[in-house]
Amino acid sequence: MMRLTLPSWSGTLAVKAAAFITVMCCALAALLGVLVHVSVTDQTVGQARDLALSRLADATEAYEAGDTLLPGAGVDPAGLPAPLRSLAAGGQRGTMVATHRGHPAMWAAGPVSGHRALAVEVDYAQQARTIAGLDQSILWSSVLAIGATVLVGAFAVTRVARRLHDTARVARRISAGDLDARVNDPRARDRTRPQDEVAAVAGALDSMAASLQGKLLSEQRFTADVAHELRTPLTGLHAAAELLPPGRPTELVRDRVAALRTLTEDLLEISRLDTGRERLEADTEELGAVAARVVRASGTGTEVRVVRDVRVETDRRRLERVLGNLVANAHKHGAPPVVLTVDGPVVTVRDHGGGYPGYLLAHGPQRFRTEGGARGHGLGLTIALGQAEVLGATLTFADAPDGGAVATLTLPLAE
Repeated sequence: MMRLTLPSWSGTLAVKAAAFITVMCCALAALLGVLVHVSVTDQTVGQARDLALSRLADATEAYEAGDTLLPGAGVDPAGLPAPLRSLAAGGQRGTMVATHRGHPAMWAAGPVSGHRALAVEVDYAQQARTIAGLDQSILWSSVLAIGATVLVGAFAVTRVARRLHDTARVARRISAGDLDARVNDPRARDRTRPQDEVAAVAGALDSMAASLQGKLLSEQRFTADVAHELRTPLTGLHAAAELLPPGRPTELVRDRVAALRTLTEDLLEISRLDTGRERLEADTEELGAVAARVVRASGTGTEVRVVRDVRVETDRRRLERVLGNLVANAHKHGAPPVVLTVDGPVVTVRDHGGGYPGYLLAHGPQRFRTEGGARGHGLGLTIALGQAEVLGATLTFADAPDGGAVATLTLPLAE
């Protein structure tokens, strides 16, 4: 069965998208706020400057004519900013906003005789309040716009992330063996609407699952049909071999016929496991007694160690099949001594050979695959793993640190 490892990306994607939307909204709001502020401020200051310069021109004309200056105009007034005073003393005219008596004012100043400054003060409080109110309005409107945009963006991204999460969840179900799992994204099924990227991924995953399911079902049917068709001629061949006269050739024929019958029965068992037709006949068993019985039936020199015996709820026939295959594999592909240890609900079978092949440790048992000139068809461990799944047990394979292969079967305890 294929292995798919997909990240749980929905949360990360939503957070990153929301953060990106927030940053972009803040940047856009700041840019627009600065542009509006600069534009309105320039316009407001320009109007106040024009008014101040106009009054300065009137005051200059009145001063040169010897008339009385209007209120707000004077020569070297006390509140005139020093930079503007220096500018006027240097023979130039200018304007400047400054605070006078606690209120903002627009000053305009120009030179008069004797290196003195004629200045006019125009009240700038209303314009300052207008700019301050504008800035506050820009700030609050930006906050509201950013909040609304983030909420809408987060909602849209969450929907996309949820669809991606559903697709990843279905992919994990498929990798775990549930080939009936489908995303069934409505956008992928509706050909009249444009498909987005998520719908394309969901549709591709559903198509892959359907194709994989079809191929596996075809393989399972082929395996079952071949094994079933072989049973009848093999039965006749076995009967015929029993009628042969004693001798070395007869022993060879009987040995090959027995091997073919075993292979056929293994293929039938695998096909039943693949189709999920196996059903448990559970009962409470003493695990230590079952392990001892399996070793006796194997006729091997396997050592049995019972560290802690327990009672388990299991199907004895299937459990014996699993342990028997593990013991047989240890003797066939490993090296003595072979030790079967019962420690509570955990049973380990260990040999002292060269350990399991690398492909088995990485991907689990594979049918009809062996390495290093090993004999066999690679079906024993495959059947053991399938029967362990039927029992609700966990079967793992590893190499011992000091050499040898270790198979560990963990069974559920009886209630």
